[in-house]
Amino acid sequence: MSSVPMVPESRVAELSGKVALVTGAAGNIGRAVAVLIAERGATVVATDLGASQEQLAETAALCGDTARSLTFDVTNAAKVTAALSGIAEQVGVADLVFNNAGYQGHFANLLDYEQADFGRVIDVNVTGVFNVLQASARLLRDANKPGSIVNTASMAGVTGAPNMAAYSASKAAVIGLTKSAARDLAHLGIRVNAISPAFIGPGAMWDRQVELQANTPSIYFDNDPEIVAEQMIGSVPLRRYGTLVEVAEVAAFLLSDRSSYMTATNTEISGGAA
Repeated sequence: MSSVPMVPESRVAELSGKVALVTGAAGNIGRAVAVLIAERGATVVATDLGASQEQLAETAALCGDTARSLTFDVTNAAKVTAALSGIAEQVGVADLVFNNAGYQGHFANLLDYEQADFGRVIDVNVTGVFNVLQASARLLRDANKPGSIVNTASMAGVTGAPNMAAYSASKAAVIGLTKSAARDLAHLGIRVNAISPAFIGPGAMWDRQVELQANTPSIYFDNDPEIVAEQMIGSVPLRRYGTLVEVAEVAAFLLSDRSSYMTATNTEISGGAA
């Protein structure tokens, strides 16, 4: 007997008829969410900027024949509005939005952090999230449609992470933006929630964080990547990192009608870490 849990039949097509916008879709989390919601029936529009066209095309291909892909800069409000309006004309207004594009930034002690990089992190992770959120909500309002928007925050925004001042600040801002937007948009039937993953692996995302923390002097982590990985896992009550599938399942739940009475929440996907 297979140990893989079966998806209840009621979930297989629960997103049929929905158009889903996924930003940052070529990244690990973006791709995992895009593929999962496509499997559950959504027509996915996968977008990214920093990834190659090949990476983005691969994500779209994994999402089925109806999926689309395009690139735009989330930090440019006019380009965001134009791109989302174009999507609406081609496949319909996005009912579901996984607002996931982000930039982790450099790893450095606050005393050494470069202001230029700090500004870039805030521009992508806060202004970019706001631009996509606002443009999506306006299109839903004008079409008189309800919708569900999930913003990607992080446990770094909940607890703060050493050597990651800009990223931590930006993700705390995303949580605050989520709660404010949810209250502003509730009367339109538009729900806004956030997810805050902690350590997620395996893969490039996990390896990069371990390596950069090891390379950045700190009282919290060793300079040996193997020991850093052990230190990180040791800080998690469940004593493991989370998987991309576990993150995608939470995002898919919040996007779906199964979470229809949830808005203004931030769901911590952290294995108990706080």
